[in-house]
Amino acid sequence: MNKSARYKRISCVLATQCVRTRARSGWMSDTTVVSLACLLGSALTLPAGGAAAADAGDYPQRPIRAVVPSPAGGPPDLILRMLAPHLAASLGQPVVIDNRAGAGGVVGSATVARAAPDGYTWLFTTASHTNTPPFNKNVPFDPVRDFSHVSLVAQNFGQALVVPPTSPAKTVQELIAIARREPGKLNYANAGLGTASHIPAEVMKAMAGVDIVAVPYKGTATAVGDVLAGRVDMLFIGTNVAVTHVHAGRLRALALTGAKRWKGLPEVPTMQEAGLAGYNIINWFGLWLPAGAAPGLMTRLHAEFVSALADPEIRRQFDAQGLEAVGMAPREFARFVEQQSAFIRDLARKIESMPQPASKKAL
Repeated sequence: MNKSARYKRISCVLATQCVRTRARSGWMSDTTVVSLACLLGSALTLPAGGAAAADAGDYPQRPIRAVVPSPAGGPPDLILRMLAPHLAASLGQPVVIDNRAGAGGVVGSATVARAAPDGYTWLFTTASHTNTPPFNKNVPFDPVRDFSHVSLVAQNFGQALVVPPTSPAKTVQELIAIARREPGKLNYANAGLGTASHIPAEVMKAMAGVDIVAVPYKGTATAVGDVLAGRVDMLFIGTNVAVTHVHAGRLRALALTGAKRWKGLPEVPTMQEAGLAGYNIINWFGLWLPAGAAPGLMTRLHAEFVSALADPEIRRQFDAQGLEAVGMAPREFARFVEQQSAFIRDLARKIESMPQPASKKAL
């Protein structure tokens, strides 16, 4: 299929889709409804001399490196591996996933920030993109200014608070009671400051007024392994990772951090239902390029991801793992990232002002 035909096929898909961001009805979101046919259809079918063709008409000419700044097996890695075959087929070039873990995602993200904005280096990661910098003064990039914001691709129903099956805590309130009786005895695993396994735990600690020691890891997969082995007492992990272990009896889920239950774990209450009123934290997954990427290139990649998200098999896999496809457009995603970054900076100031026990060395 030539480029013109492929653009028209994508436009046809987009003409029947609407991106609905943030609400959870259906498989896409619902705050601002944007007709993708109006937004993208004409741009994608411009003739060779048009602006979009100048930006992205010959793209890609070689394999694409997609940096995931966390180890293989973590939530962003699993999501991108679901999408990569569809993207590679549509783009006509391989999408090579490069797991560059370390410092809560800082190492891999910094690599992308330094790359050329030509579309051959992607960053695919979680809300830690905005969450980590306020907790780490050594982050060498600005999550807003140093990247081109392509799309918020997916979101979940929140993290699952899990414990080993041998844990004496059967509920959140029992866990909190243990922490109150023996301050500093319990610990929790996290994949780094500002990650989706760190912030939910710190918010729970602050709301419940308990002392639970942080045990940082270099990635989610190793943290899960130590919780499975009973070496760590608890962990907040994505529902798409937790569900398999919970159903197999290897982990016990005490609560979900989002505002509503998920049908994949229907018996697991929300943190609000467990007694922490107002608790509502979800994780999201986005695509970025280095700052300065051409608008036509960003439009093209956004369209490719939306096309992949429309695939029934992708939707089935997402649904099975507690994920919702979003497909937020670049301009709206840029605003979203800026707002999230400001919110987390404020949250970090509040958390850092609280007395904190000494954390263990990263594992």
